[in-house]
Amino acid sequence: MLTRTDPVAEAKEGRDTRPVAVVIGAGFGGLAAGMRLGAKGYRVVVVDNLDIPGGRASSISMEGHRFDLGPTIVTVPQVFEELWAATGRKFGDYVDLRAMDPFYEIRFPDGSTFTASQDEAAMRTEVERLSPDDVAGYDRFLKDSQRRYSFGFEDLGRRPMHKLLDLIKVLPTFGWLRADRSVYAHAATRFRDERLRMAFSFHPLFIGGDPFHVTSMYILVSHLEKEFGVHYAMGGAGAIARAMADVIEEQGGTLRFGEEVDQITLSGDRTTGVITKGGETLRADIVVSNADAGHTYEHLLRKRSKRRWTPAKLKRSRWSMGLFVWYFGTKGTKGMWGDVGHHTILNGPRYRDLVQDIFIKGHLADDMSLYVHRPSVTDPGCAPEGDDTFYALSPVPHIGFGDPVDWEAMRETYRQRVEGVLEAELLPGLSDHVGPSHILTPRDFQTRYLSPNGSGFSLEPRIFQSAWFRPHNISEEIRGLYLVGAGTHPGAGLPGVVSSAEVLDKLVSAAHEMATP
Repeated sequence: MLTRTDPVAEAKEGRDTRPVAVVIGAGFGGLAAGMRLGAKGYRVVVVDNLDIPGGRASSISMEGHRFDLGPTIVTVPQVFEELWAATGRKFGDYVDLRAMDPFYEIRFPDGSTFTASQDEAAMRTEVERLSPDDVAGYDRFLKDSQRRYSFGFEDLGRRPMHKLLDLIKVLPTFGWLRADRSVYAHAATRFRDERLRMAFSFHPLFIGGDPFHVTSMYILVSHLEKEFGVHYAMGGAGAIARAMADVIEEQGGTLRFGEEVDQITLSGDRTTGVITKGGETLRADIVVSNADAGHTYEHLLRKRSKRRWTPAKLKRSRWSMGLFVWYFGTKGTKGMWGDVGHHTILNGPRYRDLVQDIFIKGHLADDMSLYVHRPSVTDPGCAPEGDDTFYALSPVPHIGFGDPVDWEAMRETYRQRVEGVLEAELLPGLSDHVGPSHILTPRDFQTRYLSPNGSGFSLEPRIFQSAWFRPHNISEEIRGLYLVGAGTHPGAGLPGVVSSAEVLDKLVSAAHEMATP
């Protein structure tokens, strides 16, 4: 795993004649890129500063509890099936994916609830229970969602968007689909009940977007859920990451953990490889960065001369919100809280105003909305017998605002606030059962994941930070450099990140073509 040989030197010695691709970062984007490049004939070397694969999807274990640090659900499982198929393998042979039913429950401050599932009739019943007059609007919303899925995901999301002409060609469709309208604004045209407007507009928060400003193209998520379901990988998202790493090694690739890349090396306007923090040079034919696009351009390419993504431009950009996540185990609770399923969303007393505090004002509010993950309902192996494993996620401002939150000082105070909300609204008696716990704040995202401003999902997916406007999968500044992951096209979320490697696959020449003079 920690081989310290120069892959290009090995090639020259005849031990491995394949062109070398160095991949910076073992997140889902980097691992998917490694798998596809291995299938194209490259010798892949993945370098990551963490000690395990997965990036934000990695996990930690404490006192018998496994805490999945990042993604908790899988939508559009076919992107993984297609990824494995590209390597001549079957996804199901590596990962045990379980369909969720229901997907999640939303709890509102007035005590009402909304349960989301794949069953269209059941969903229509839920809508009618809250607001009978909104059933027709729900049907229209589903049709709207399907149209945006066909265009936004299957078309734009799975092909390169680095040429201005590509953007110009799709502008009429953007106009027809009212991409200028926000997700919330579109939901408001279909639903009268404010609870339903929230239930069908909050999804951009899962990829770091403000529902009141992110383009309505993202209502496509409702179609994704209905058409393909919501799934959980047994062993957590980290199990998928480990399986991806296994495939790379089976292809003859190498994964080097506990090493941070400090710089992408250049010869003129072409990359020649990377230098690690330890001072080691890894030469390569191509480099793929799964590091955040902001970190890639501002730090890893700090010595370049030609610049589009300058520090000033990155500073002007709008970044996704930060995340405060409390991971905790509970003792002797297996028979408790029987009405609390795998996924619960506690909607706070303010929706629009809280989102504005987070994204616009950079203000840490006293109230909060929480996403609560209880994987032990589905996956008993993540907790000791009789116990439970949870995480509670609170969207908070990133630390790039003028007066950022001092998270070292607020760490425990805010955790206590989260615990108070959970105990009062979802898990009565929680404080008597809390076991091991772990916390990640935006400051931790900055240090652990090298995320600019400690944002949870890189650049916010607003319309002028999407498609052609987003950092491209092929660098317009450096030849031989490619980008994948949440900060580049098509964007954050597991389907988007994995699809970024599919886009990469269409941009990179096959190894035998690279080797041809």
